Amino acid sequence: EMCIRDSRVPRVPRSVLNKYRDGILVGSACSSGEVFTAMMQKGKEEARQKAGYYDFLEVQPKPAYSALIESGLIADTDHLEEIISNMVELGHEMNIPVAATGDVHYLNPEDKIYRKILIHSQPGNPLNRTERPDVHFRSTDEMLKDFDFLGTETAHEVVVDTPRALADQFEIVRPVKDKLYTPRMKGAEAEIEKLTMDRAHAWYGNPLPEIVQKRVDKELKSIIGNGFSVIYLIAQRLVFKSNKDGYLVGSRGSVGSSIVATLSGITEVNPMPPHYRCPNCQYSHFYTNNEYGSGYDLPPKDCPECGTDMVRDGQNIPFETFLGFYGNKVPDIDLNFSGDYQPIAHNYTKVLFGEKNVYRAGTIGTVADKTGYGYVKAYERDTNQTLRSAEVDRLAKGTTGVKRTTGQHPAGIIVVPDYMDIYDFTPVQYPADDQSAAWQTTHFDFHSIHDNILKIDILGHDDPTMIRMLQDLSGVQPESIPPVDPHVMKIFSSPEVLGVTEDQIFSKTGTLGIPEFGTRFVRGMLEETHPSTFNELLQISGLSHGTDVWLGNAEELIKDGTVTLAEVIGCRDNIMTDLIHYGMESDMSFQIMEHVRKGRGIPDEWQQAMKDANVPDWYIESCLKIKYMFPRAHAAAYILMALRVAYFKVYFPLIYYTAYFSVRADDFDLVAMAHGKDAVKASMKAITDKGMDASAKEKNLLTVLELANEMLERGFKFSMVDLDKSDASDWLIDGDTLIAPFRAVPGLGLNVAKQIVAARADKPFLSKEDLSKRGKVSKSLIDFMTENGVLSDLPDENQLSLF
Repeated sequence: EMCIRDSRVPRVPRSVLNKYRDGILVGSACSSGEVFTAMMQKGKEEARQKAGYYDFLEVQPKPAYSALIESGLIADTDHLEEIISNMVELGHEMNIPVAATGDVHYLNPEDKIYRKILIHSQPGNPLNRTERPDVHFRSTDEMLKDFDFLGTETAHEVVVDTPRALADQFEIVRPVKDKLYTPRMKGAEAEIEKLTMDRAHAWYGNPLPEIVQKRVDKELKSIIGNGFSVIYLIAQRLVFKSNKDGYLVGSRGSVGSSIVATLSGITEVNPMPPHYRCPNCQYSHFYTNNEYGSGYDLPPKDCPECGTDMVRDGQNIPFETFLGFYGNKVPDIDLNFSGDYQPIAHNYTKVLFGEKNVYRAGTIGTVADKTGYGYVKAYERDTNQTLRSAEVDRLAKGTTGVKRTTGQHPAGIIVVPDYMDIYDFTPVQYPADDQSAAWQTTHFDFHSIHDNILKIDILGHDDPTMIRMLQDLSGVQPESIPPVDPHVMKIFSSPEVLGVTEDQIFSKTGTLGIPEFGTRFVRGMLEETHPSTFNELLQISGLSHGTDVWLGNAEELIKDGTVTLAEVIGCRDNIMTDLIHYGMESDMSFQIMEHVRKGRGIPDEWQQAMKDANVPDWYIESCLKIKYMFPRAHAAAYILMALRVAYFKVYFPLIYYTAYFSVRADDFDLVAMAHGKDAVKASMKAITDKGMDASAKEKNLLTVLELANEMLERGFKFSMVDLDKSDASDWLIDGDTLIAPFRAVPGLGLNVAKQIVAARADKPFLSKEDLSKRGKVSKSLIDFMTENGVLSDLPDENQLSLF
């Protein structure tokens, strides 16, 4: 599309075009093009001087030039026909082909209104000065009709013959690559193999048990054979560095389906069938007949060989869910780093690959429903119309999804191999054109190039931050916490183990503030199912994140007693392992799982094969309802983190609440919290009474108040900010009390909070005036602190001594 409507933004300077002109055909563009402009304003001779630069001249249907007639630059239709005829003559005289082009901006004539509304939404756009031309996609017959004033023969030449001749000159060009290009790291294959085998032997002995050897061989063959070793090695390096710097890393998605990922240290999830292994003599015993869903649920046991307490592990996840049935699907390794550590992990990729080879993944922001609605309402107002609401909805729908801005993916890092160039894949830019940004981003949305180039997702997440804080305050190493602790498991059925009743905390479970299990929806699921094993928690996680997996499906099967929580289909991987246990072929089991998890149902002949294998009817019916399903590996990684957090909630309550309020909470009702549980309960009631009218901020605050109330009911207290002791952002433990940070004061942002702490470190505050000056604290904040007794020791102004 050579036609750049807004003449203020030339895209390619002529000098650059000249430099790369070889192999490029250049057309003279639309009414803004220099040849047409010269013909219109100065006549044929002026146009002749410009035309020699072009490989073909363009003329367009008369409606495309309507703005020029409207603004008086062209007198009337006769004058326009004369100019177009002159363009064609000029082409004939100079032996330059002339092509009729449509200047197409949308498909159908009725789509014109959407373009009008979108342009209207940009007040500075010069296109607003004239009525928009009709530039829909015209058929050949319509184009011939538009040019019949040139005579039948010439019309046919410009509409049919010349465009065909031009099209024949175009080669098929692939603007983006069609293969995957992974970065090279010297010796990556050998290193991944060595990391894997060393850990495997340390855990399972040498020679390895057959079940482990087979799985490792199958995976390594697939990973090394498809050039994925580098992807594993990058992830391994990032996780290793973060762990060394003191932050655990959580894995997302299905990377935990890979034993190589487990053994090389990328994920804590072990996908083998449930098993015991002895850390002392490497004895192991595997349960391969579905006796247990998760190795964490095995009873404690001493090694029959040497009497050592054995490690219990294994989540029973097939490798196929990660790399596909043939092990050749490009692996997506997504890692959850602490939000505090995320920028460090991002920058470490520059160290691994060099500044020139890493980019942030770009995104394309489109017009959202609400924004589109706003555009239409503004258009309605400015054009003095009154539209029916159905019409407003229709018009808003038409503008939705149009490109609006470019942005950057919060986590995605694109790695360009050292033997390629970023421009082999995509142009680059700064996000939202911010020249000072630390990272350049890909101009193409990552989804357009994701089969050609590697993206690593280095996400920021609260769980690792929270666990780091819990570890710092308690001295307990998170890895040493048993995944399944009998007391901790009780919180999923009742809050009793926390020393409070349901009535005190308005919850029938003790899971408020536990990641994955704290929301109203999931607490409702817990009340119906009372999970007591790790495997059942995995099921809950899968059921709560899937679409059409719980409501109207598993929930009913459990309610009417058809099956138990452990037996329903919770995660996508269960389908494959279940069907193999029923005796079906693993290839077909995999295909059925893939179909169901994407909501595609099951073809009839596969259903028949399931019936032939005696798969129960309820199971088949359940599969047919499912629209989307969670990977088991993702659930396992998240629940492992959640149970560590829960461990602190049960055994180190005050430390848990400190970390929760410091890391996870942004909104507080400081006055209510400092006044105690009655005030907090009143504040909660005020929000719940609003029902659906409560704002998003109020709903977030309600979650925080629920935890504040629970903490108060457990016998602890909150204290208002303390001018001498409070931290800028973290809550501090003082005996059985938490001291609020400065950022908890309503309207006091983190920057001012830091400023207060910095000024206090410099020297104590002498007066309110001093606090306001050196701490950059506004009058309304000083008033709040005065009212709440924070500044009772300070005079209003500095006392000047005269002697």
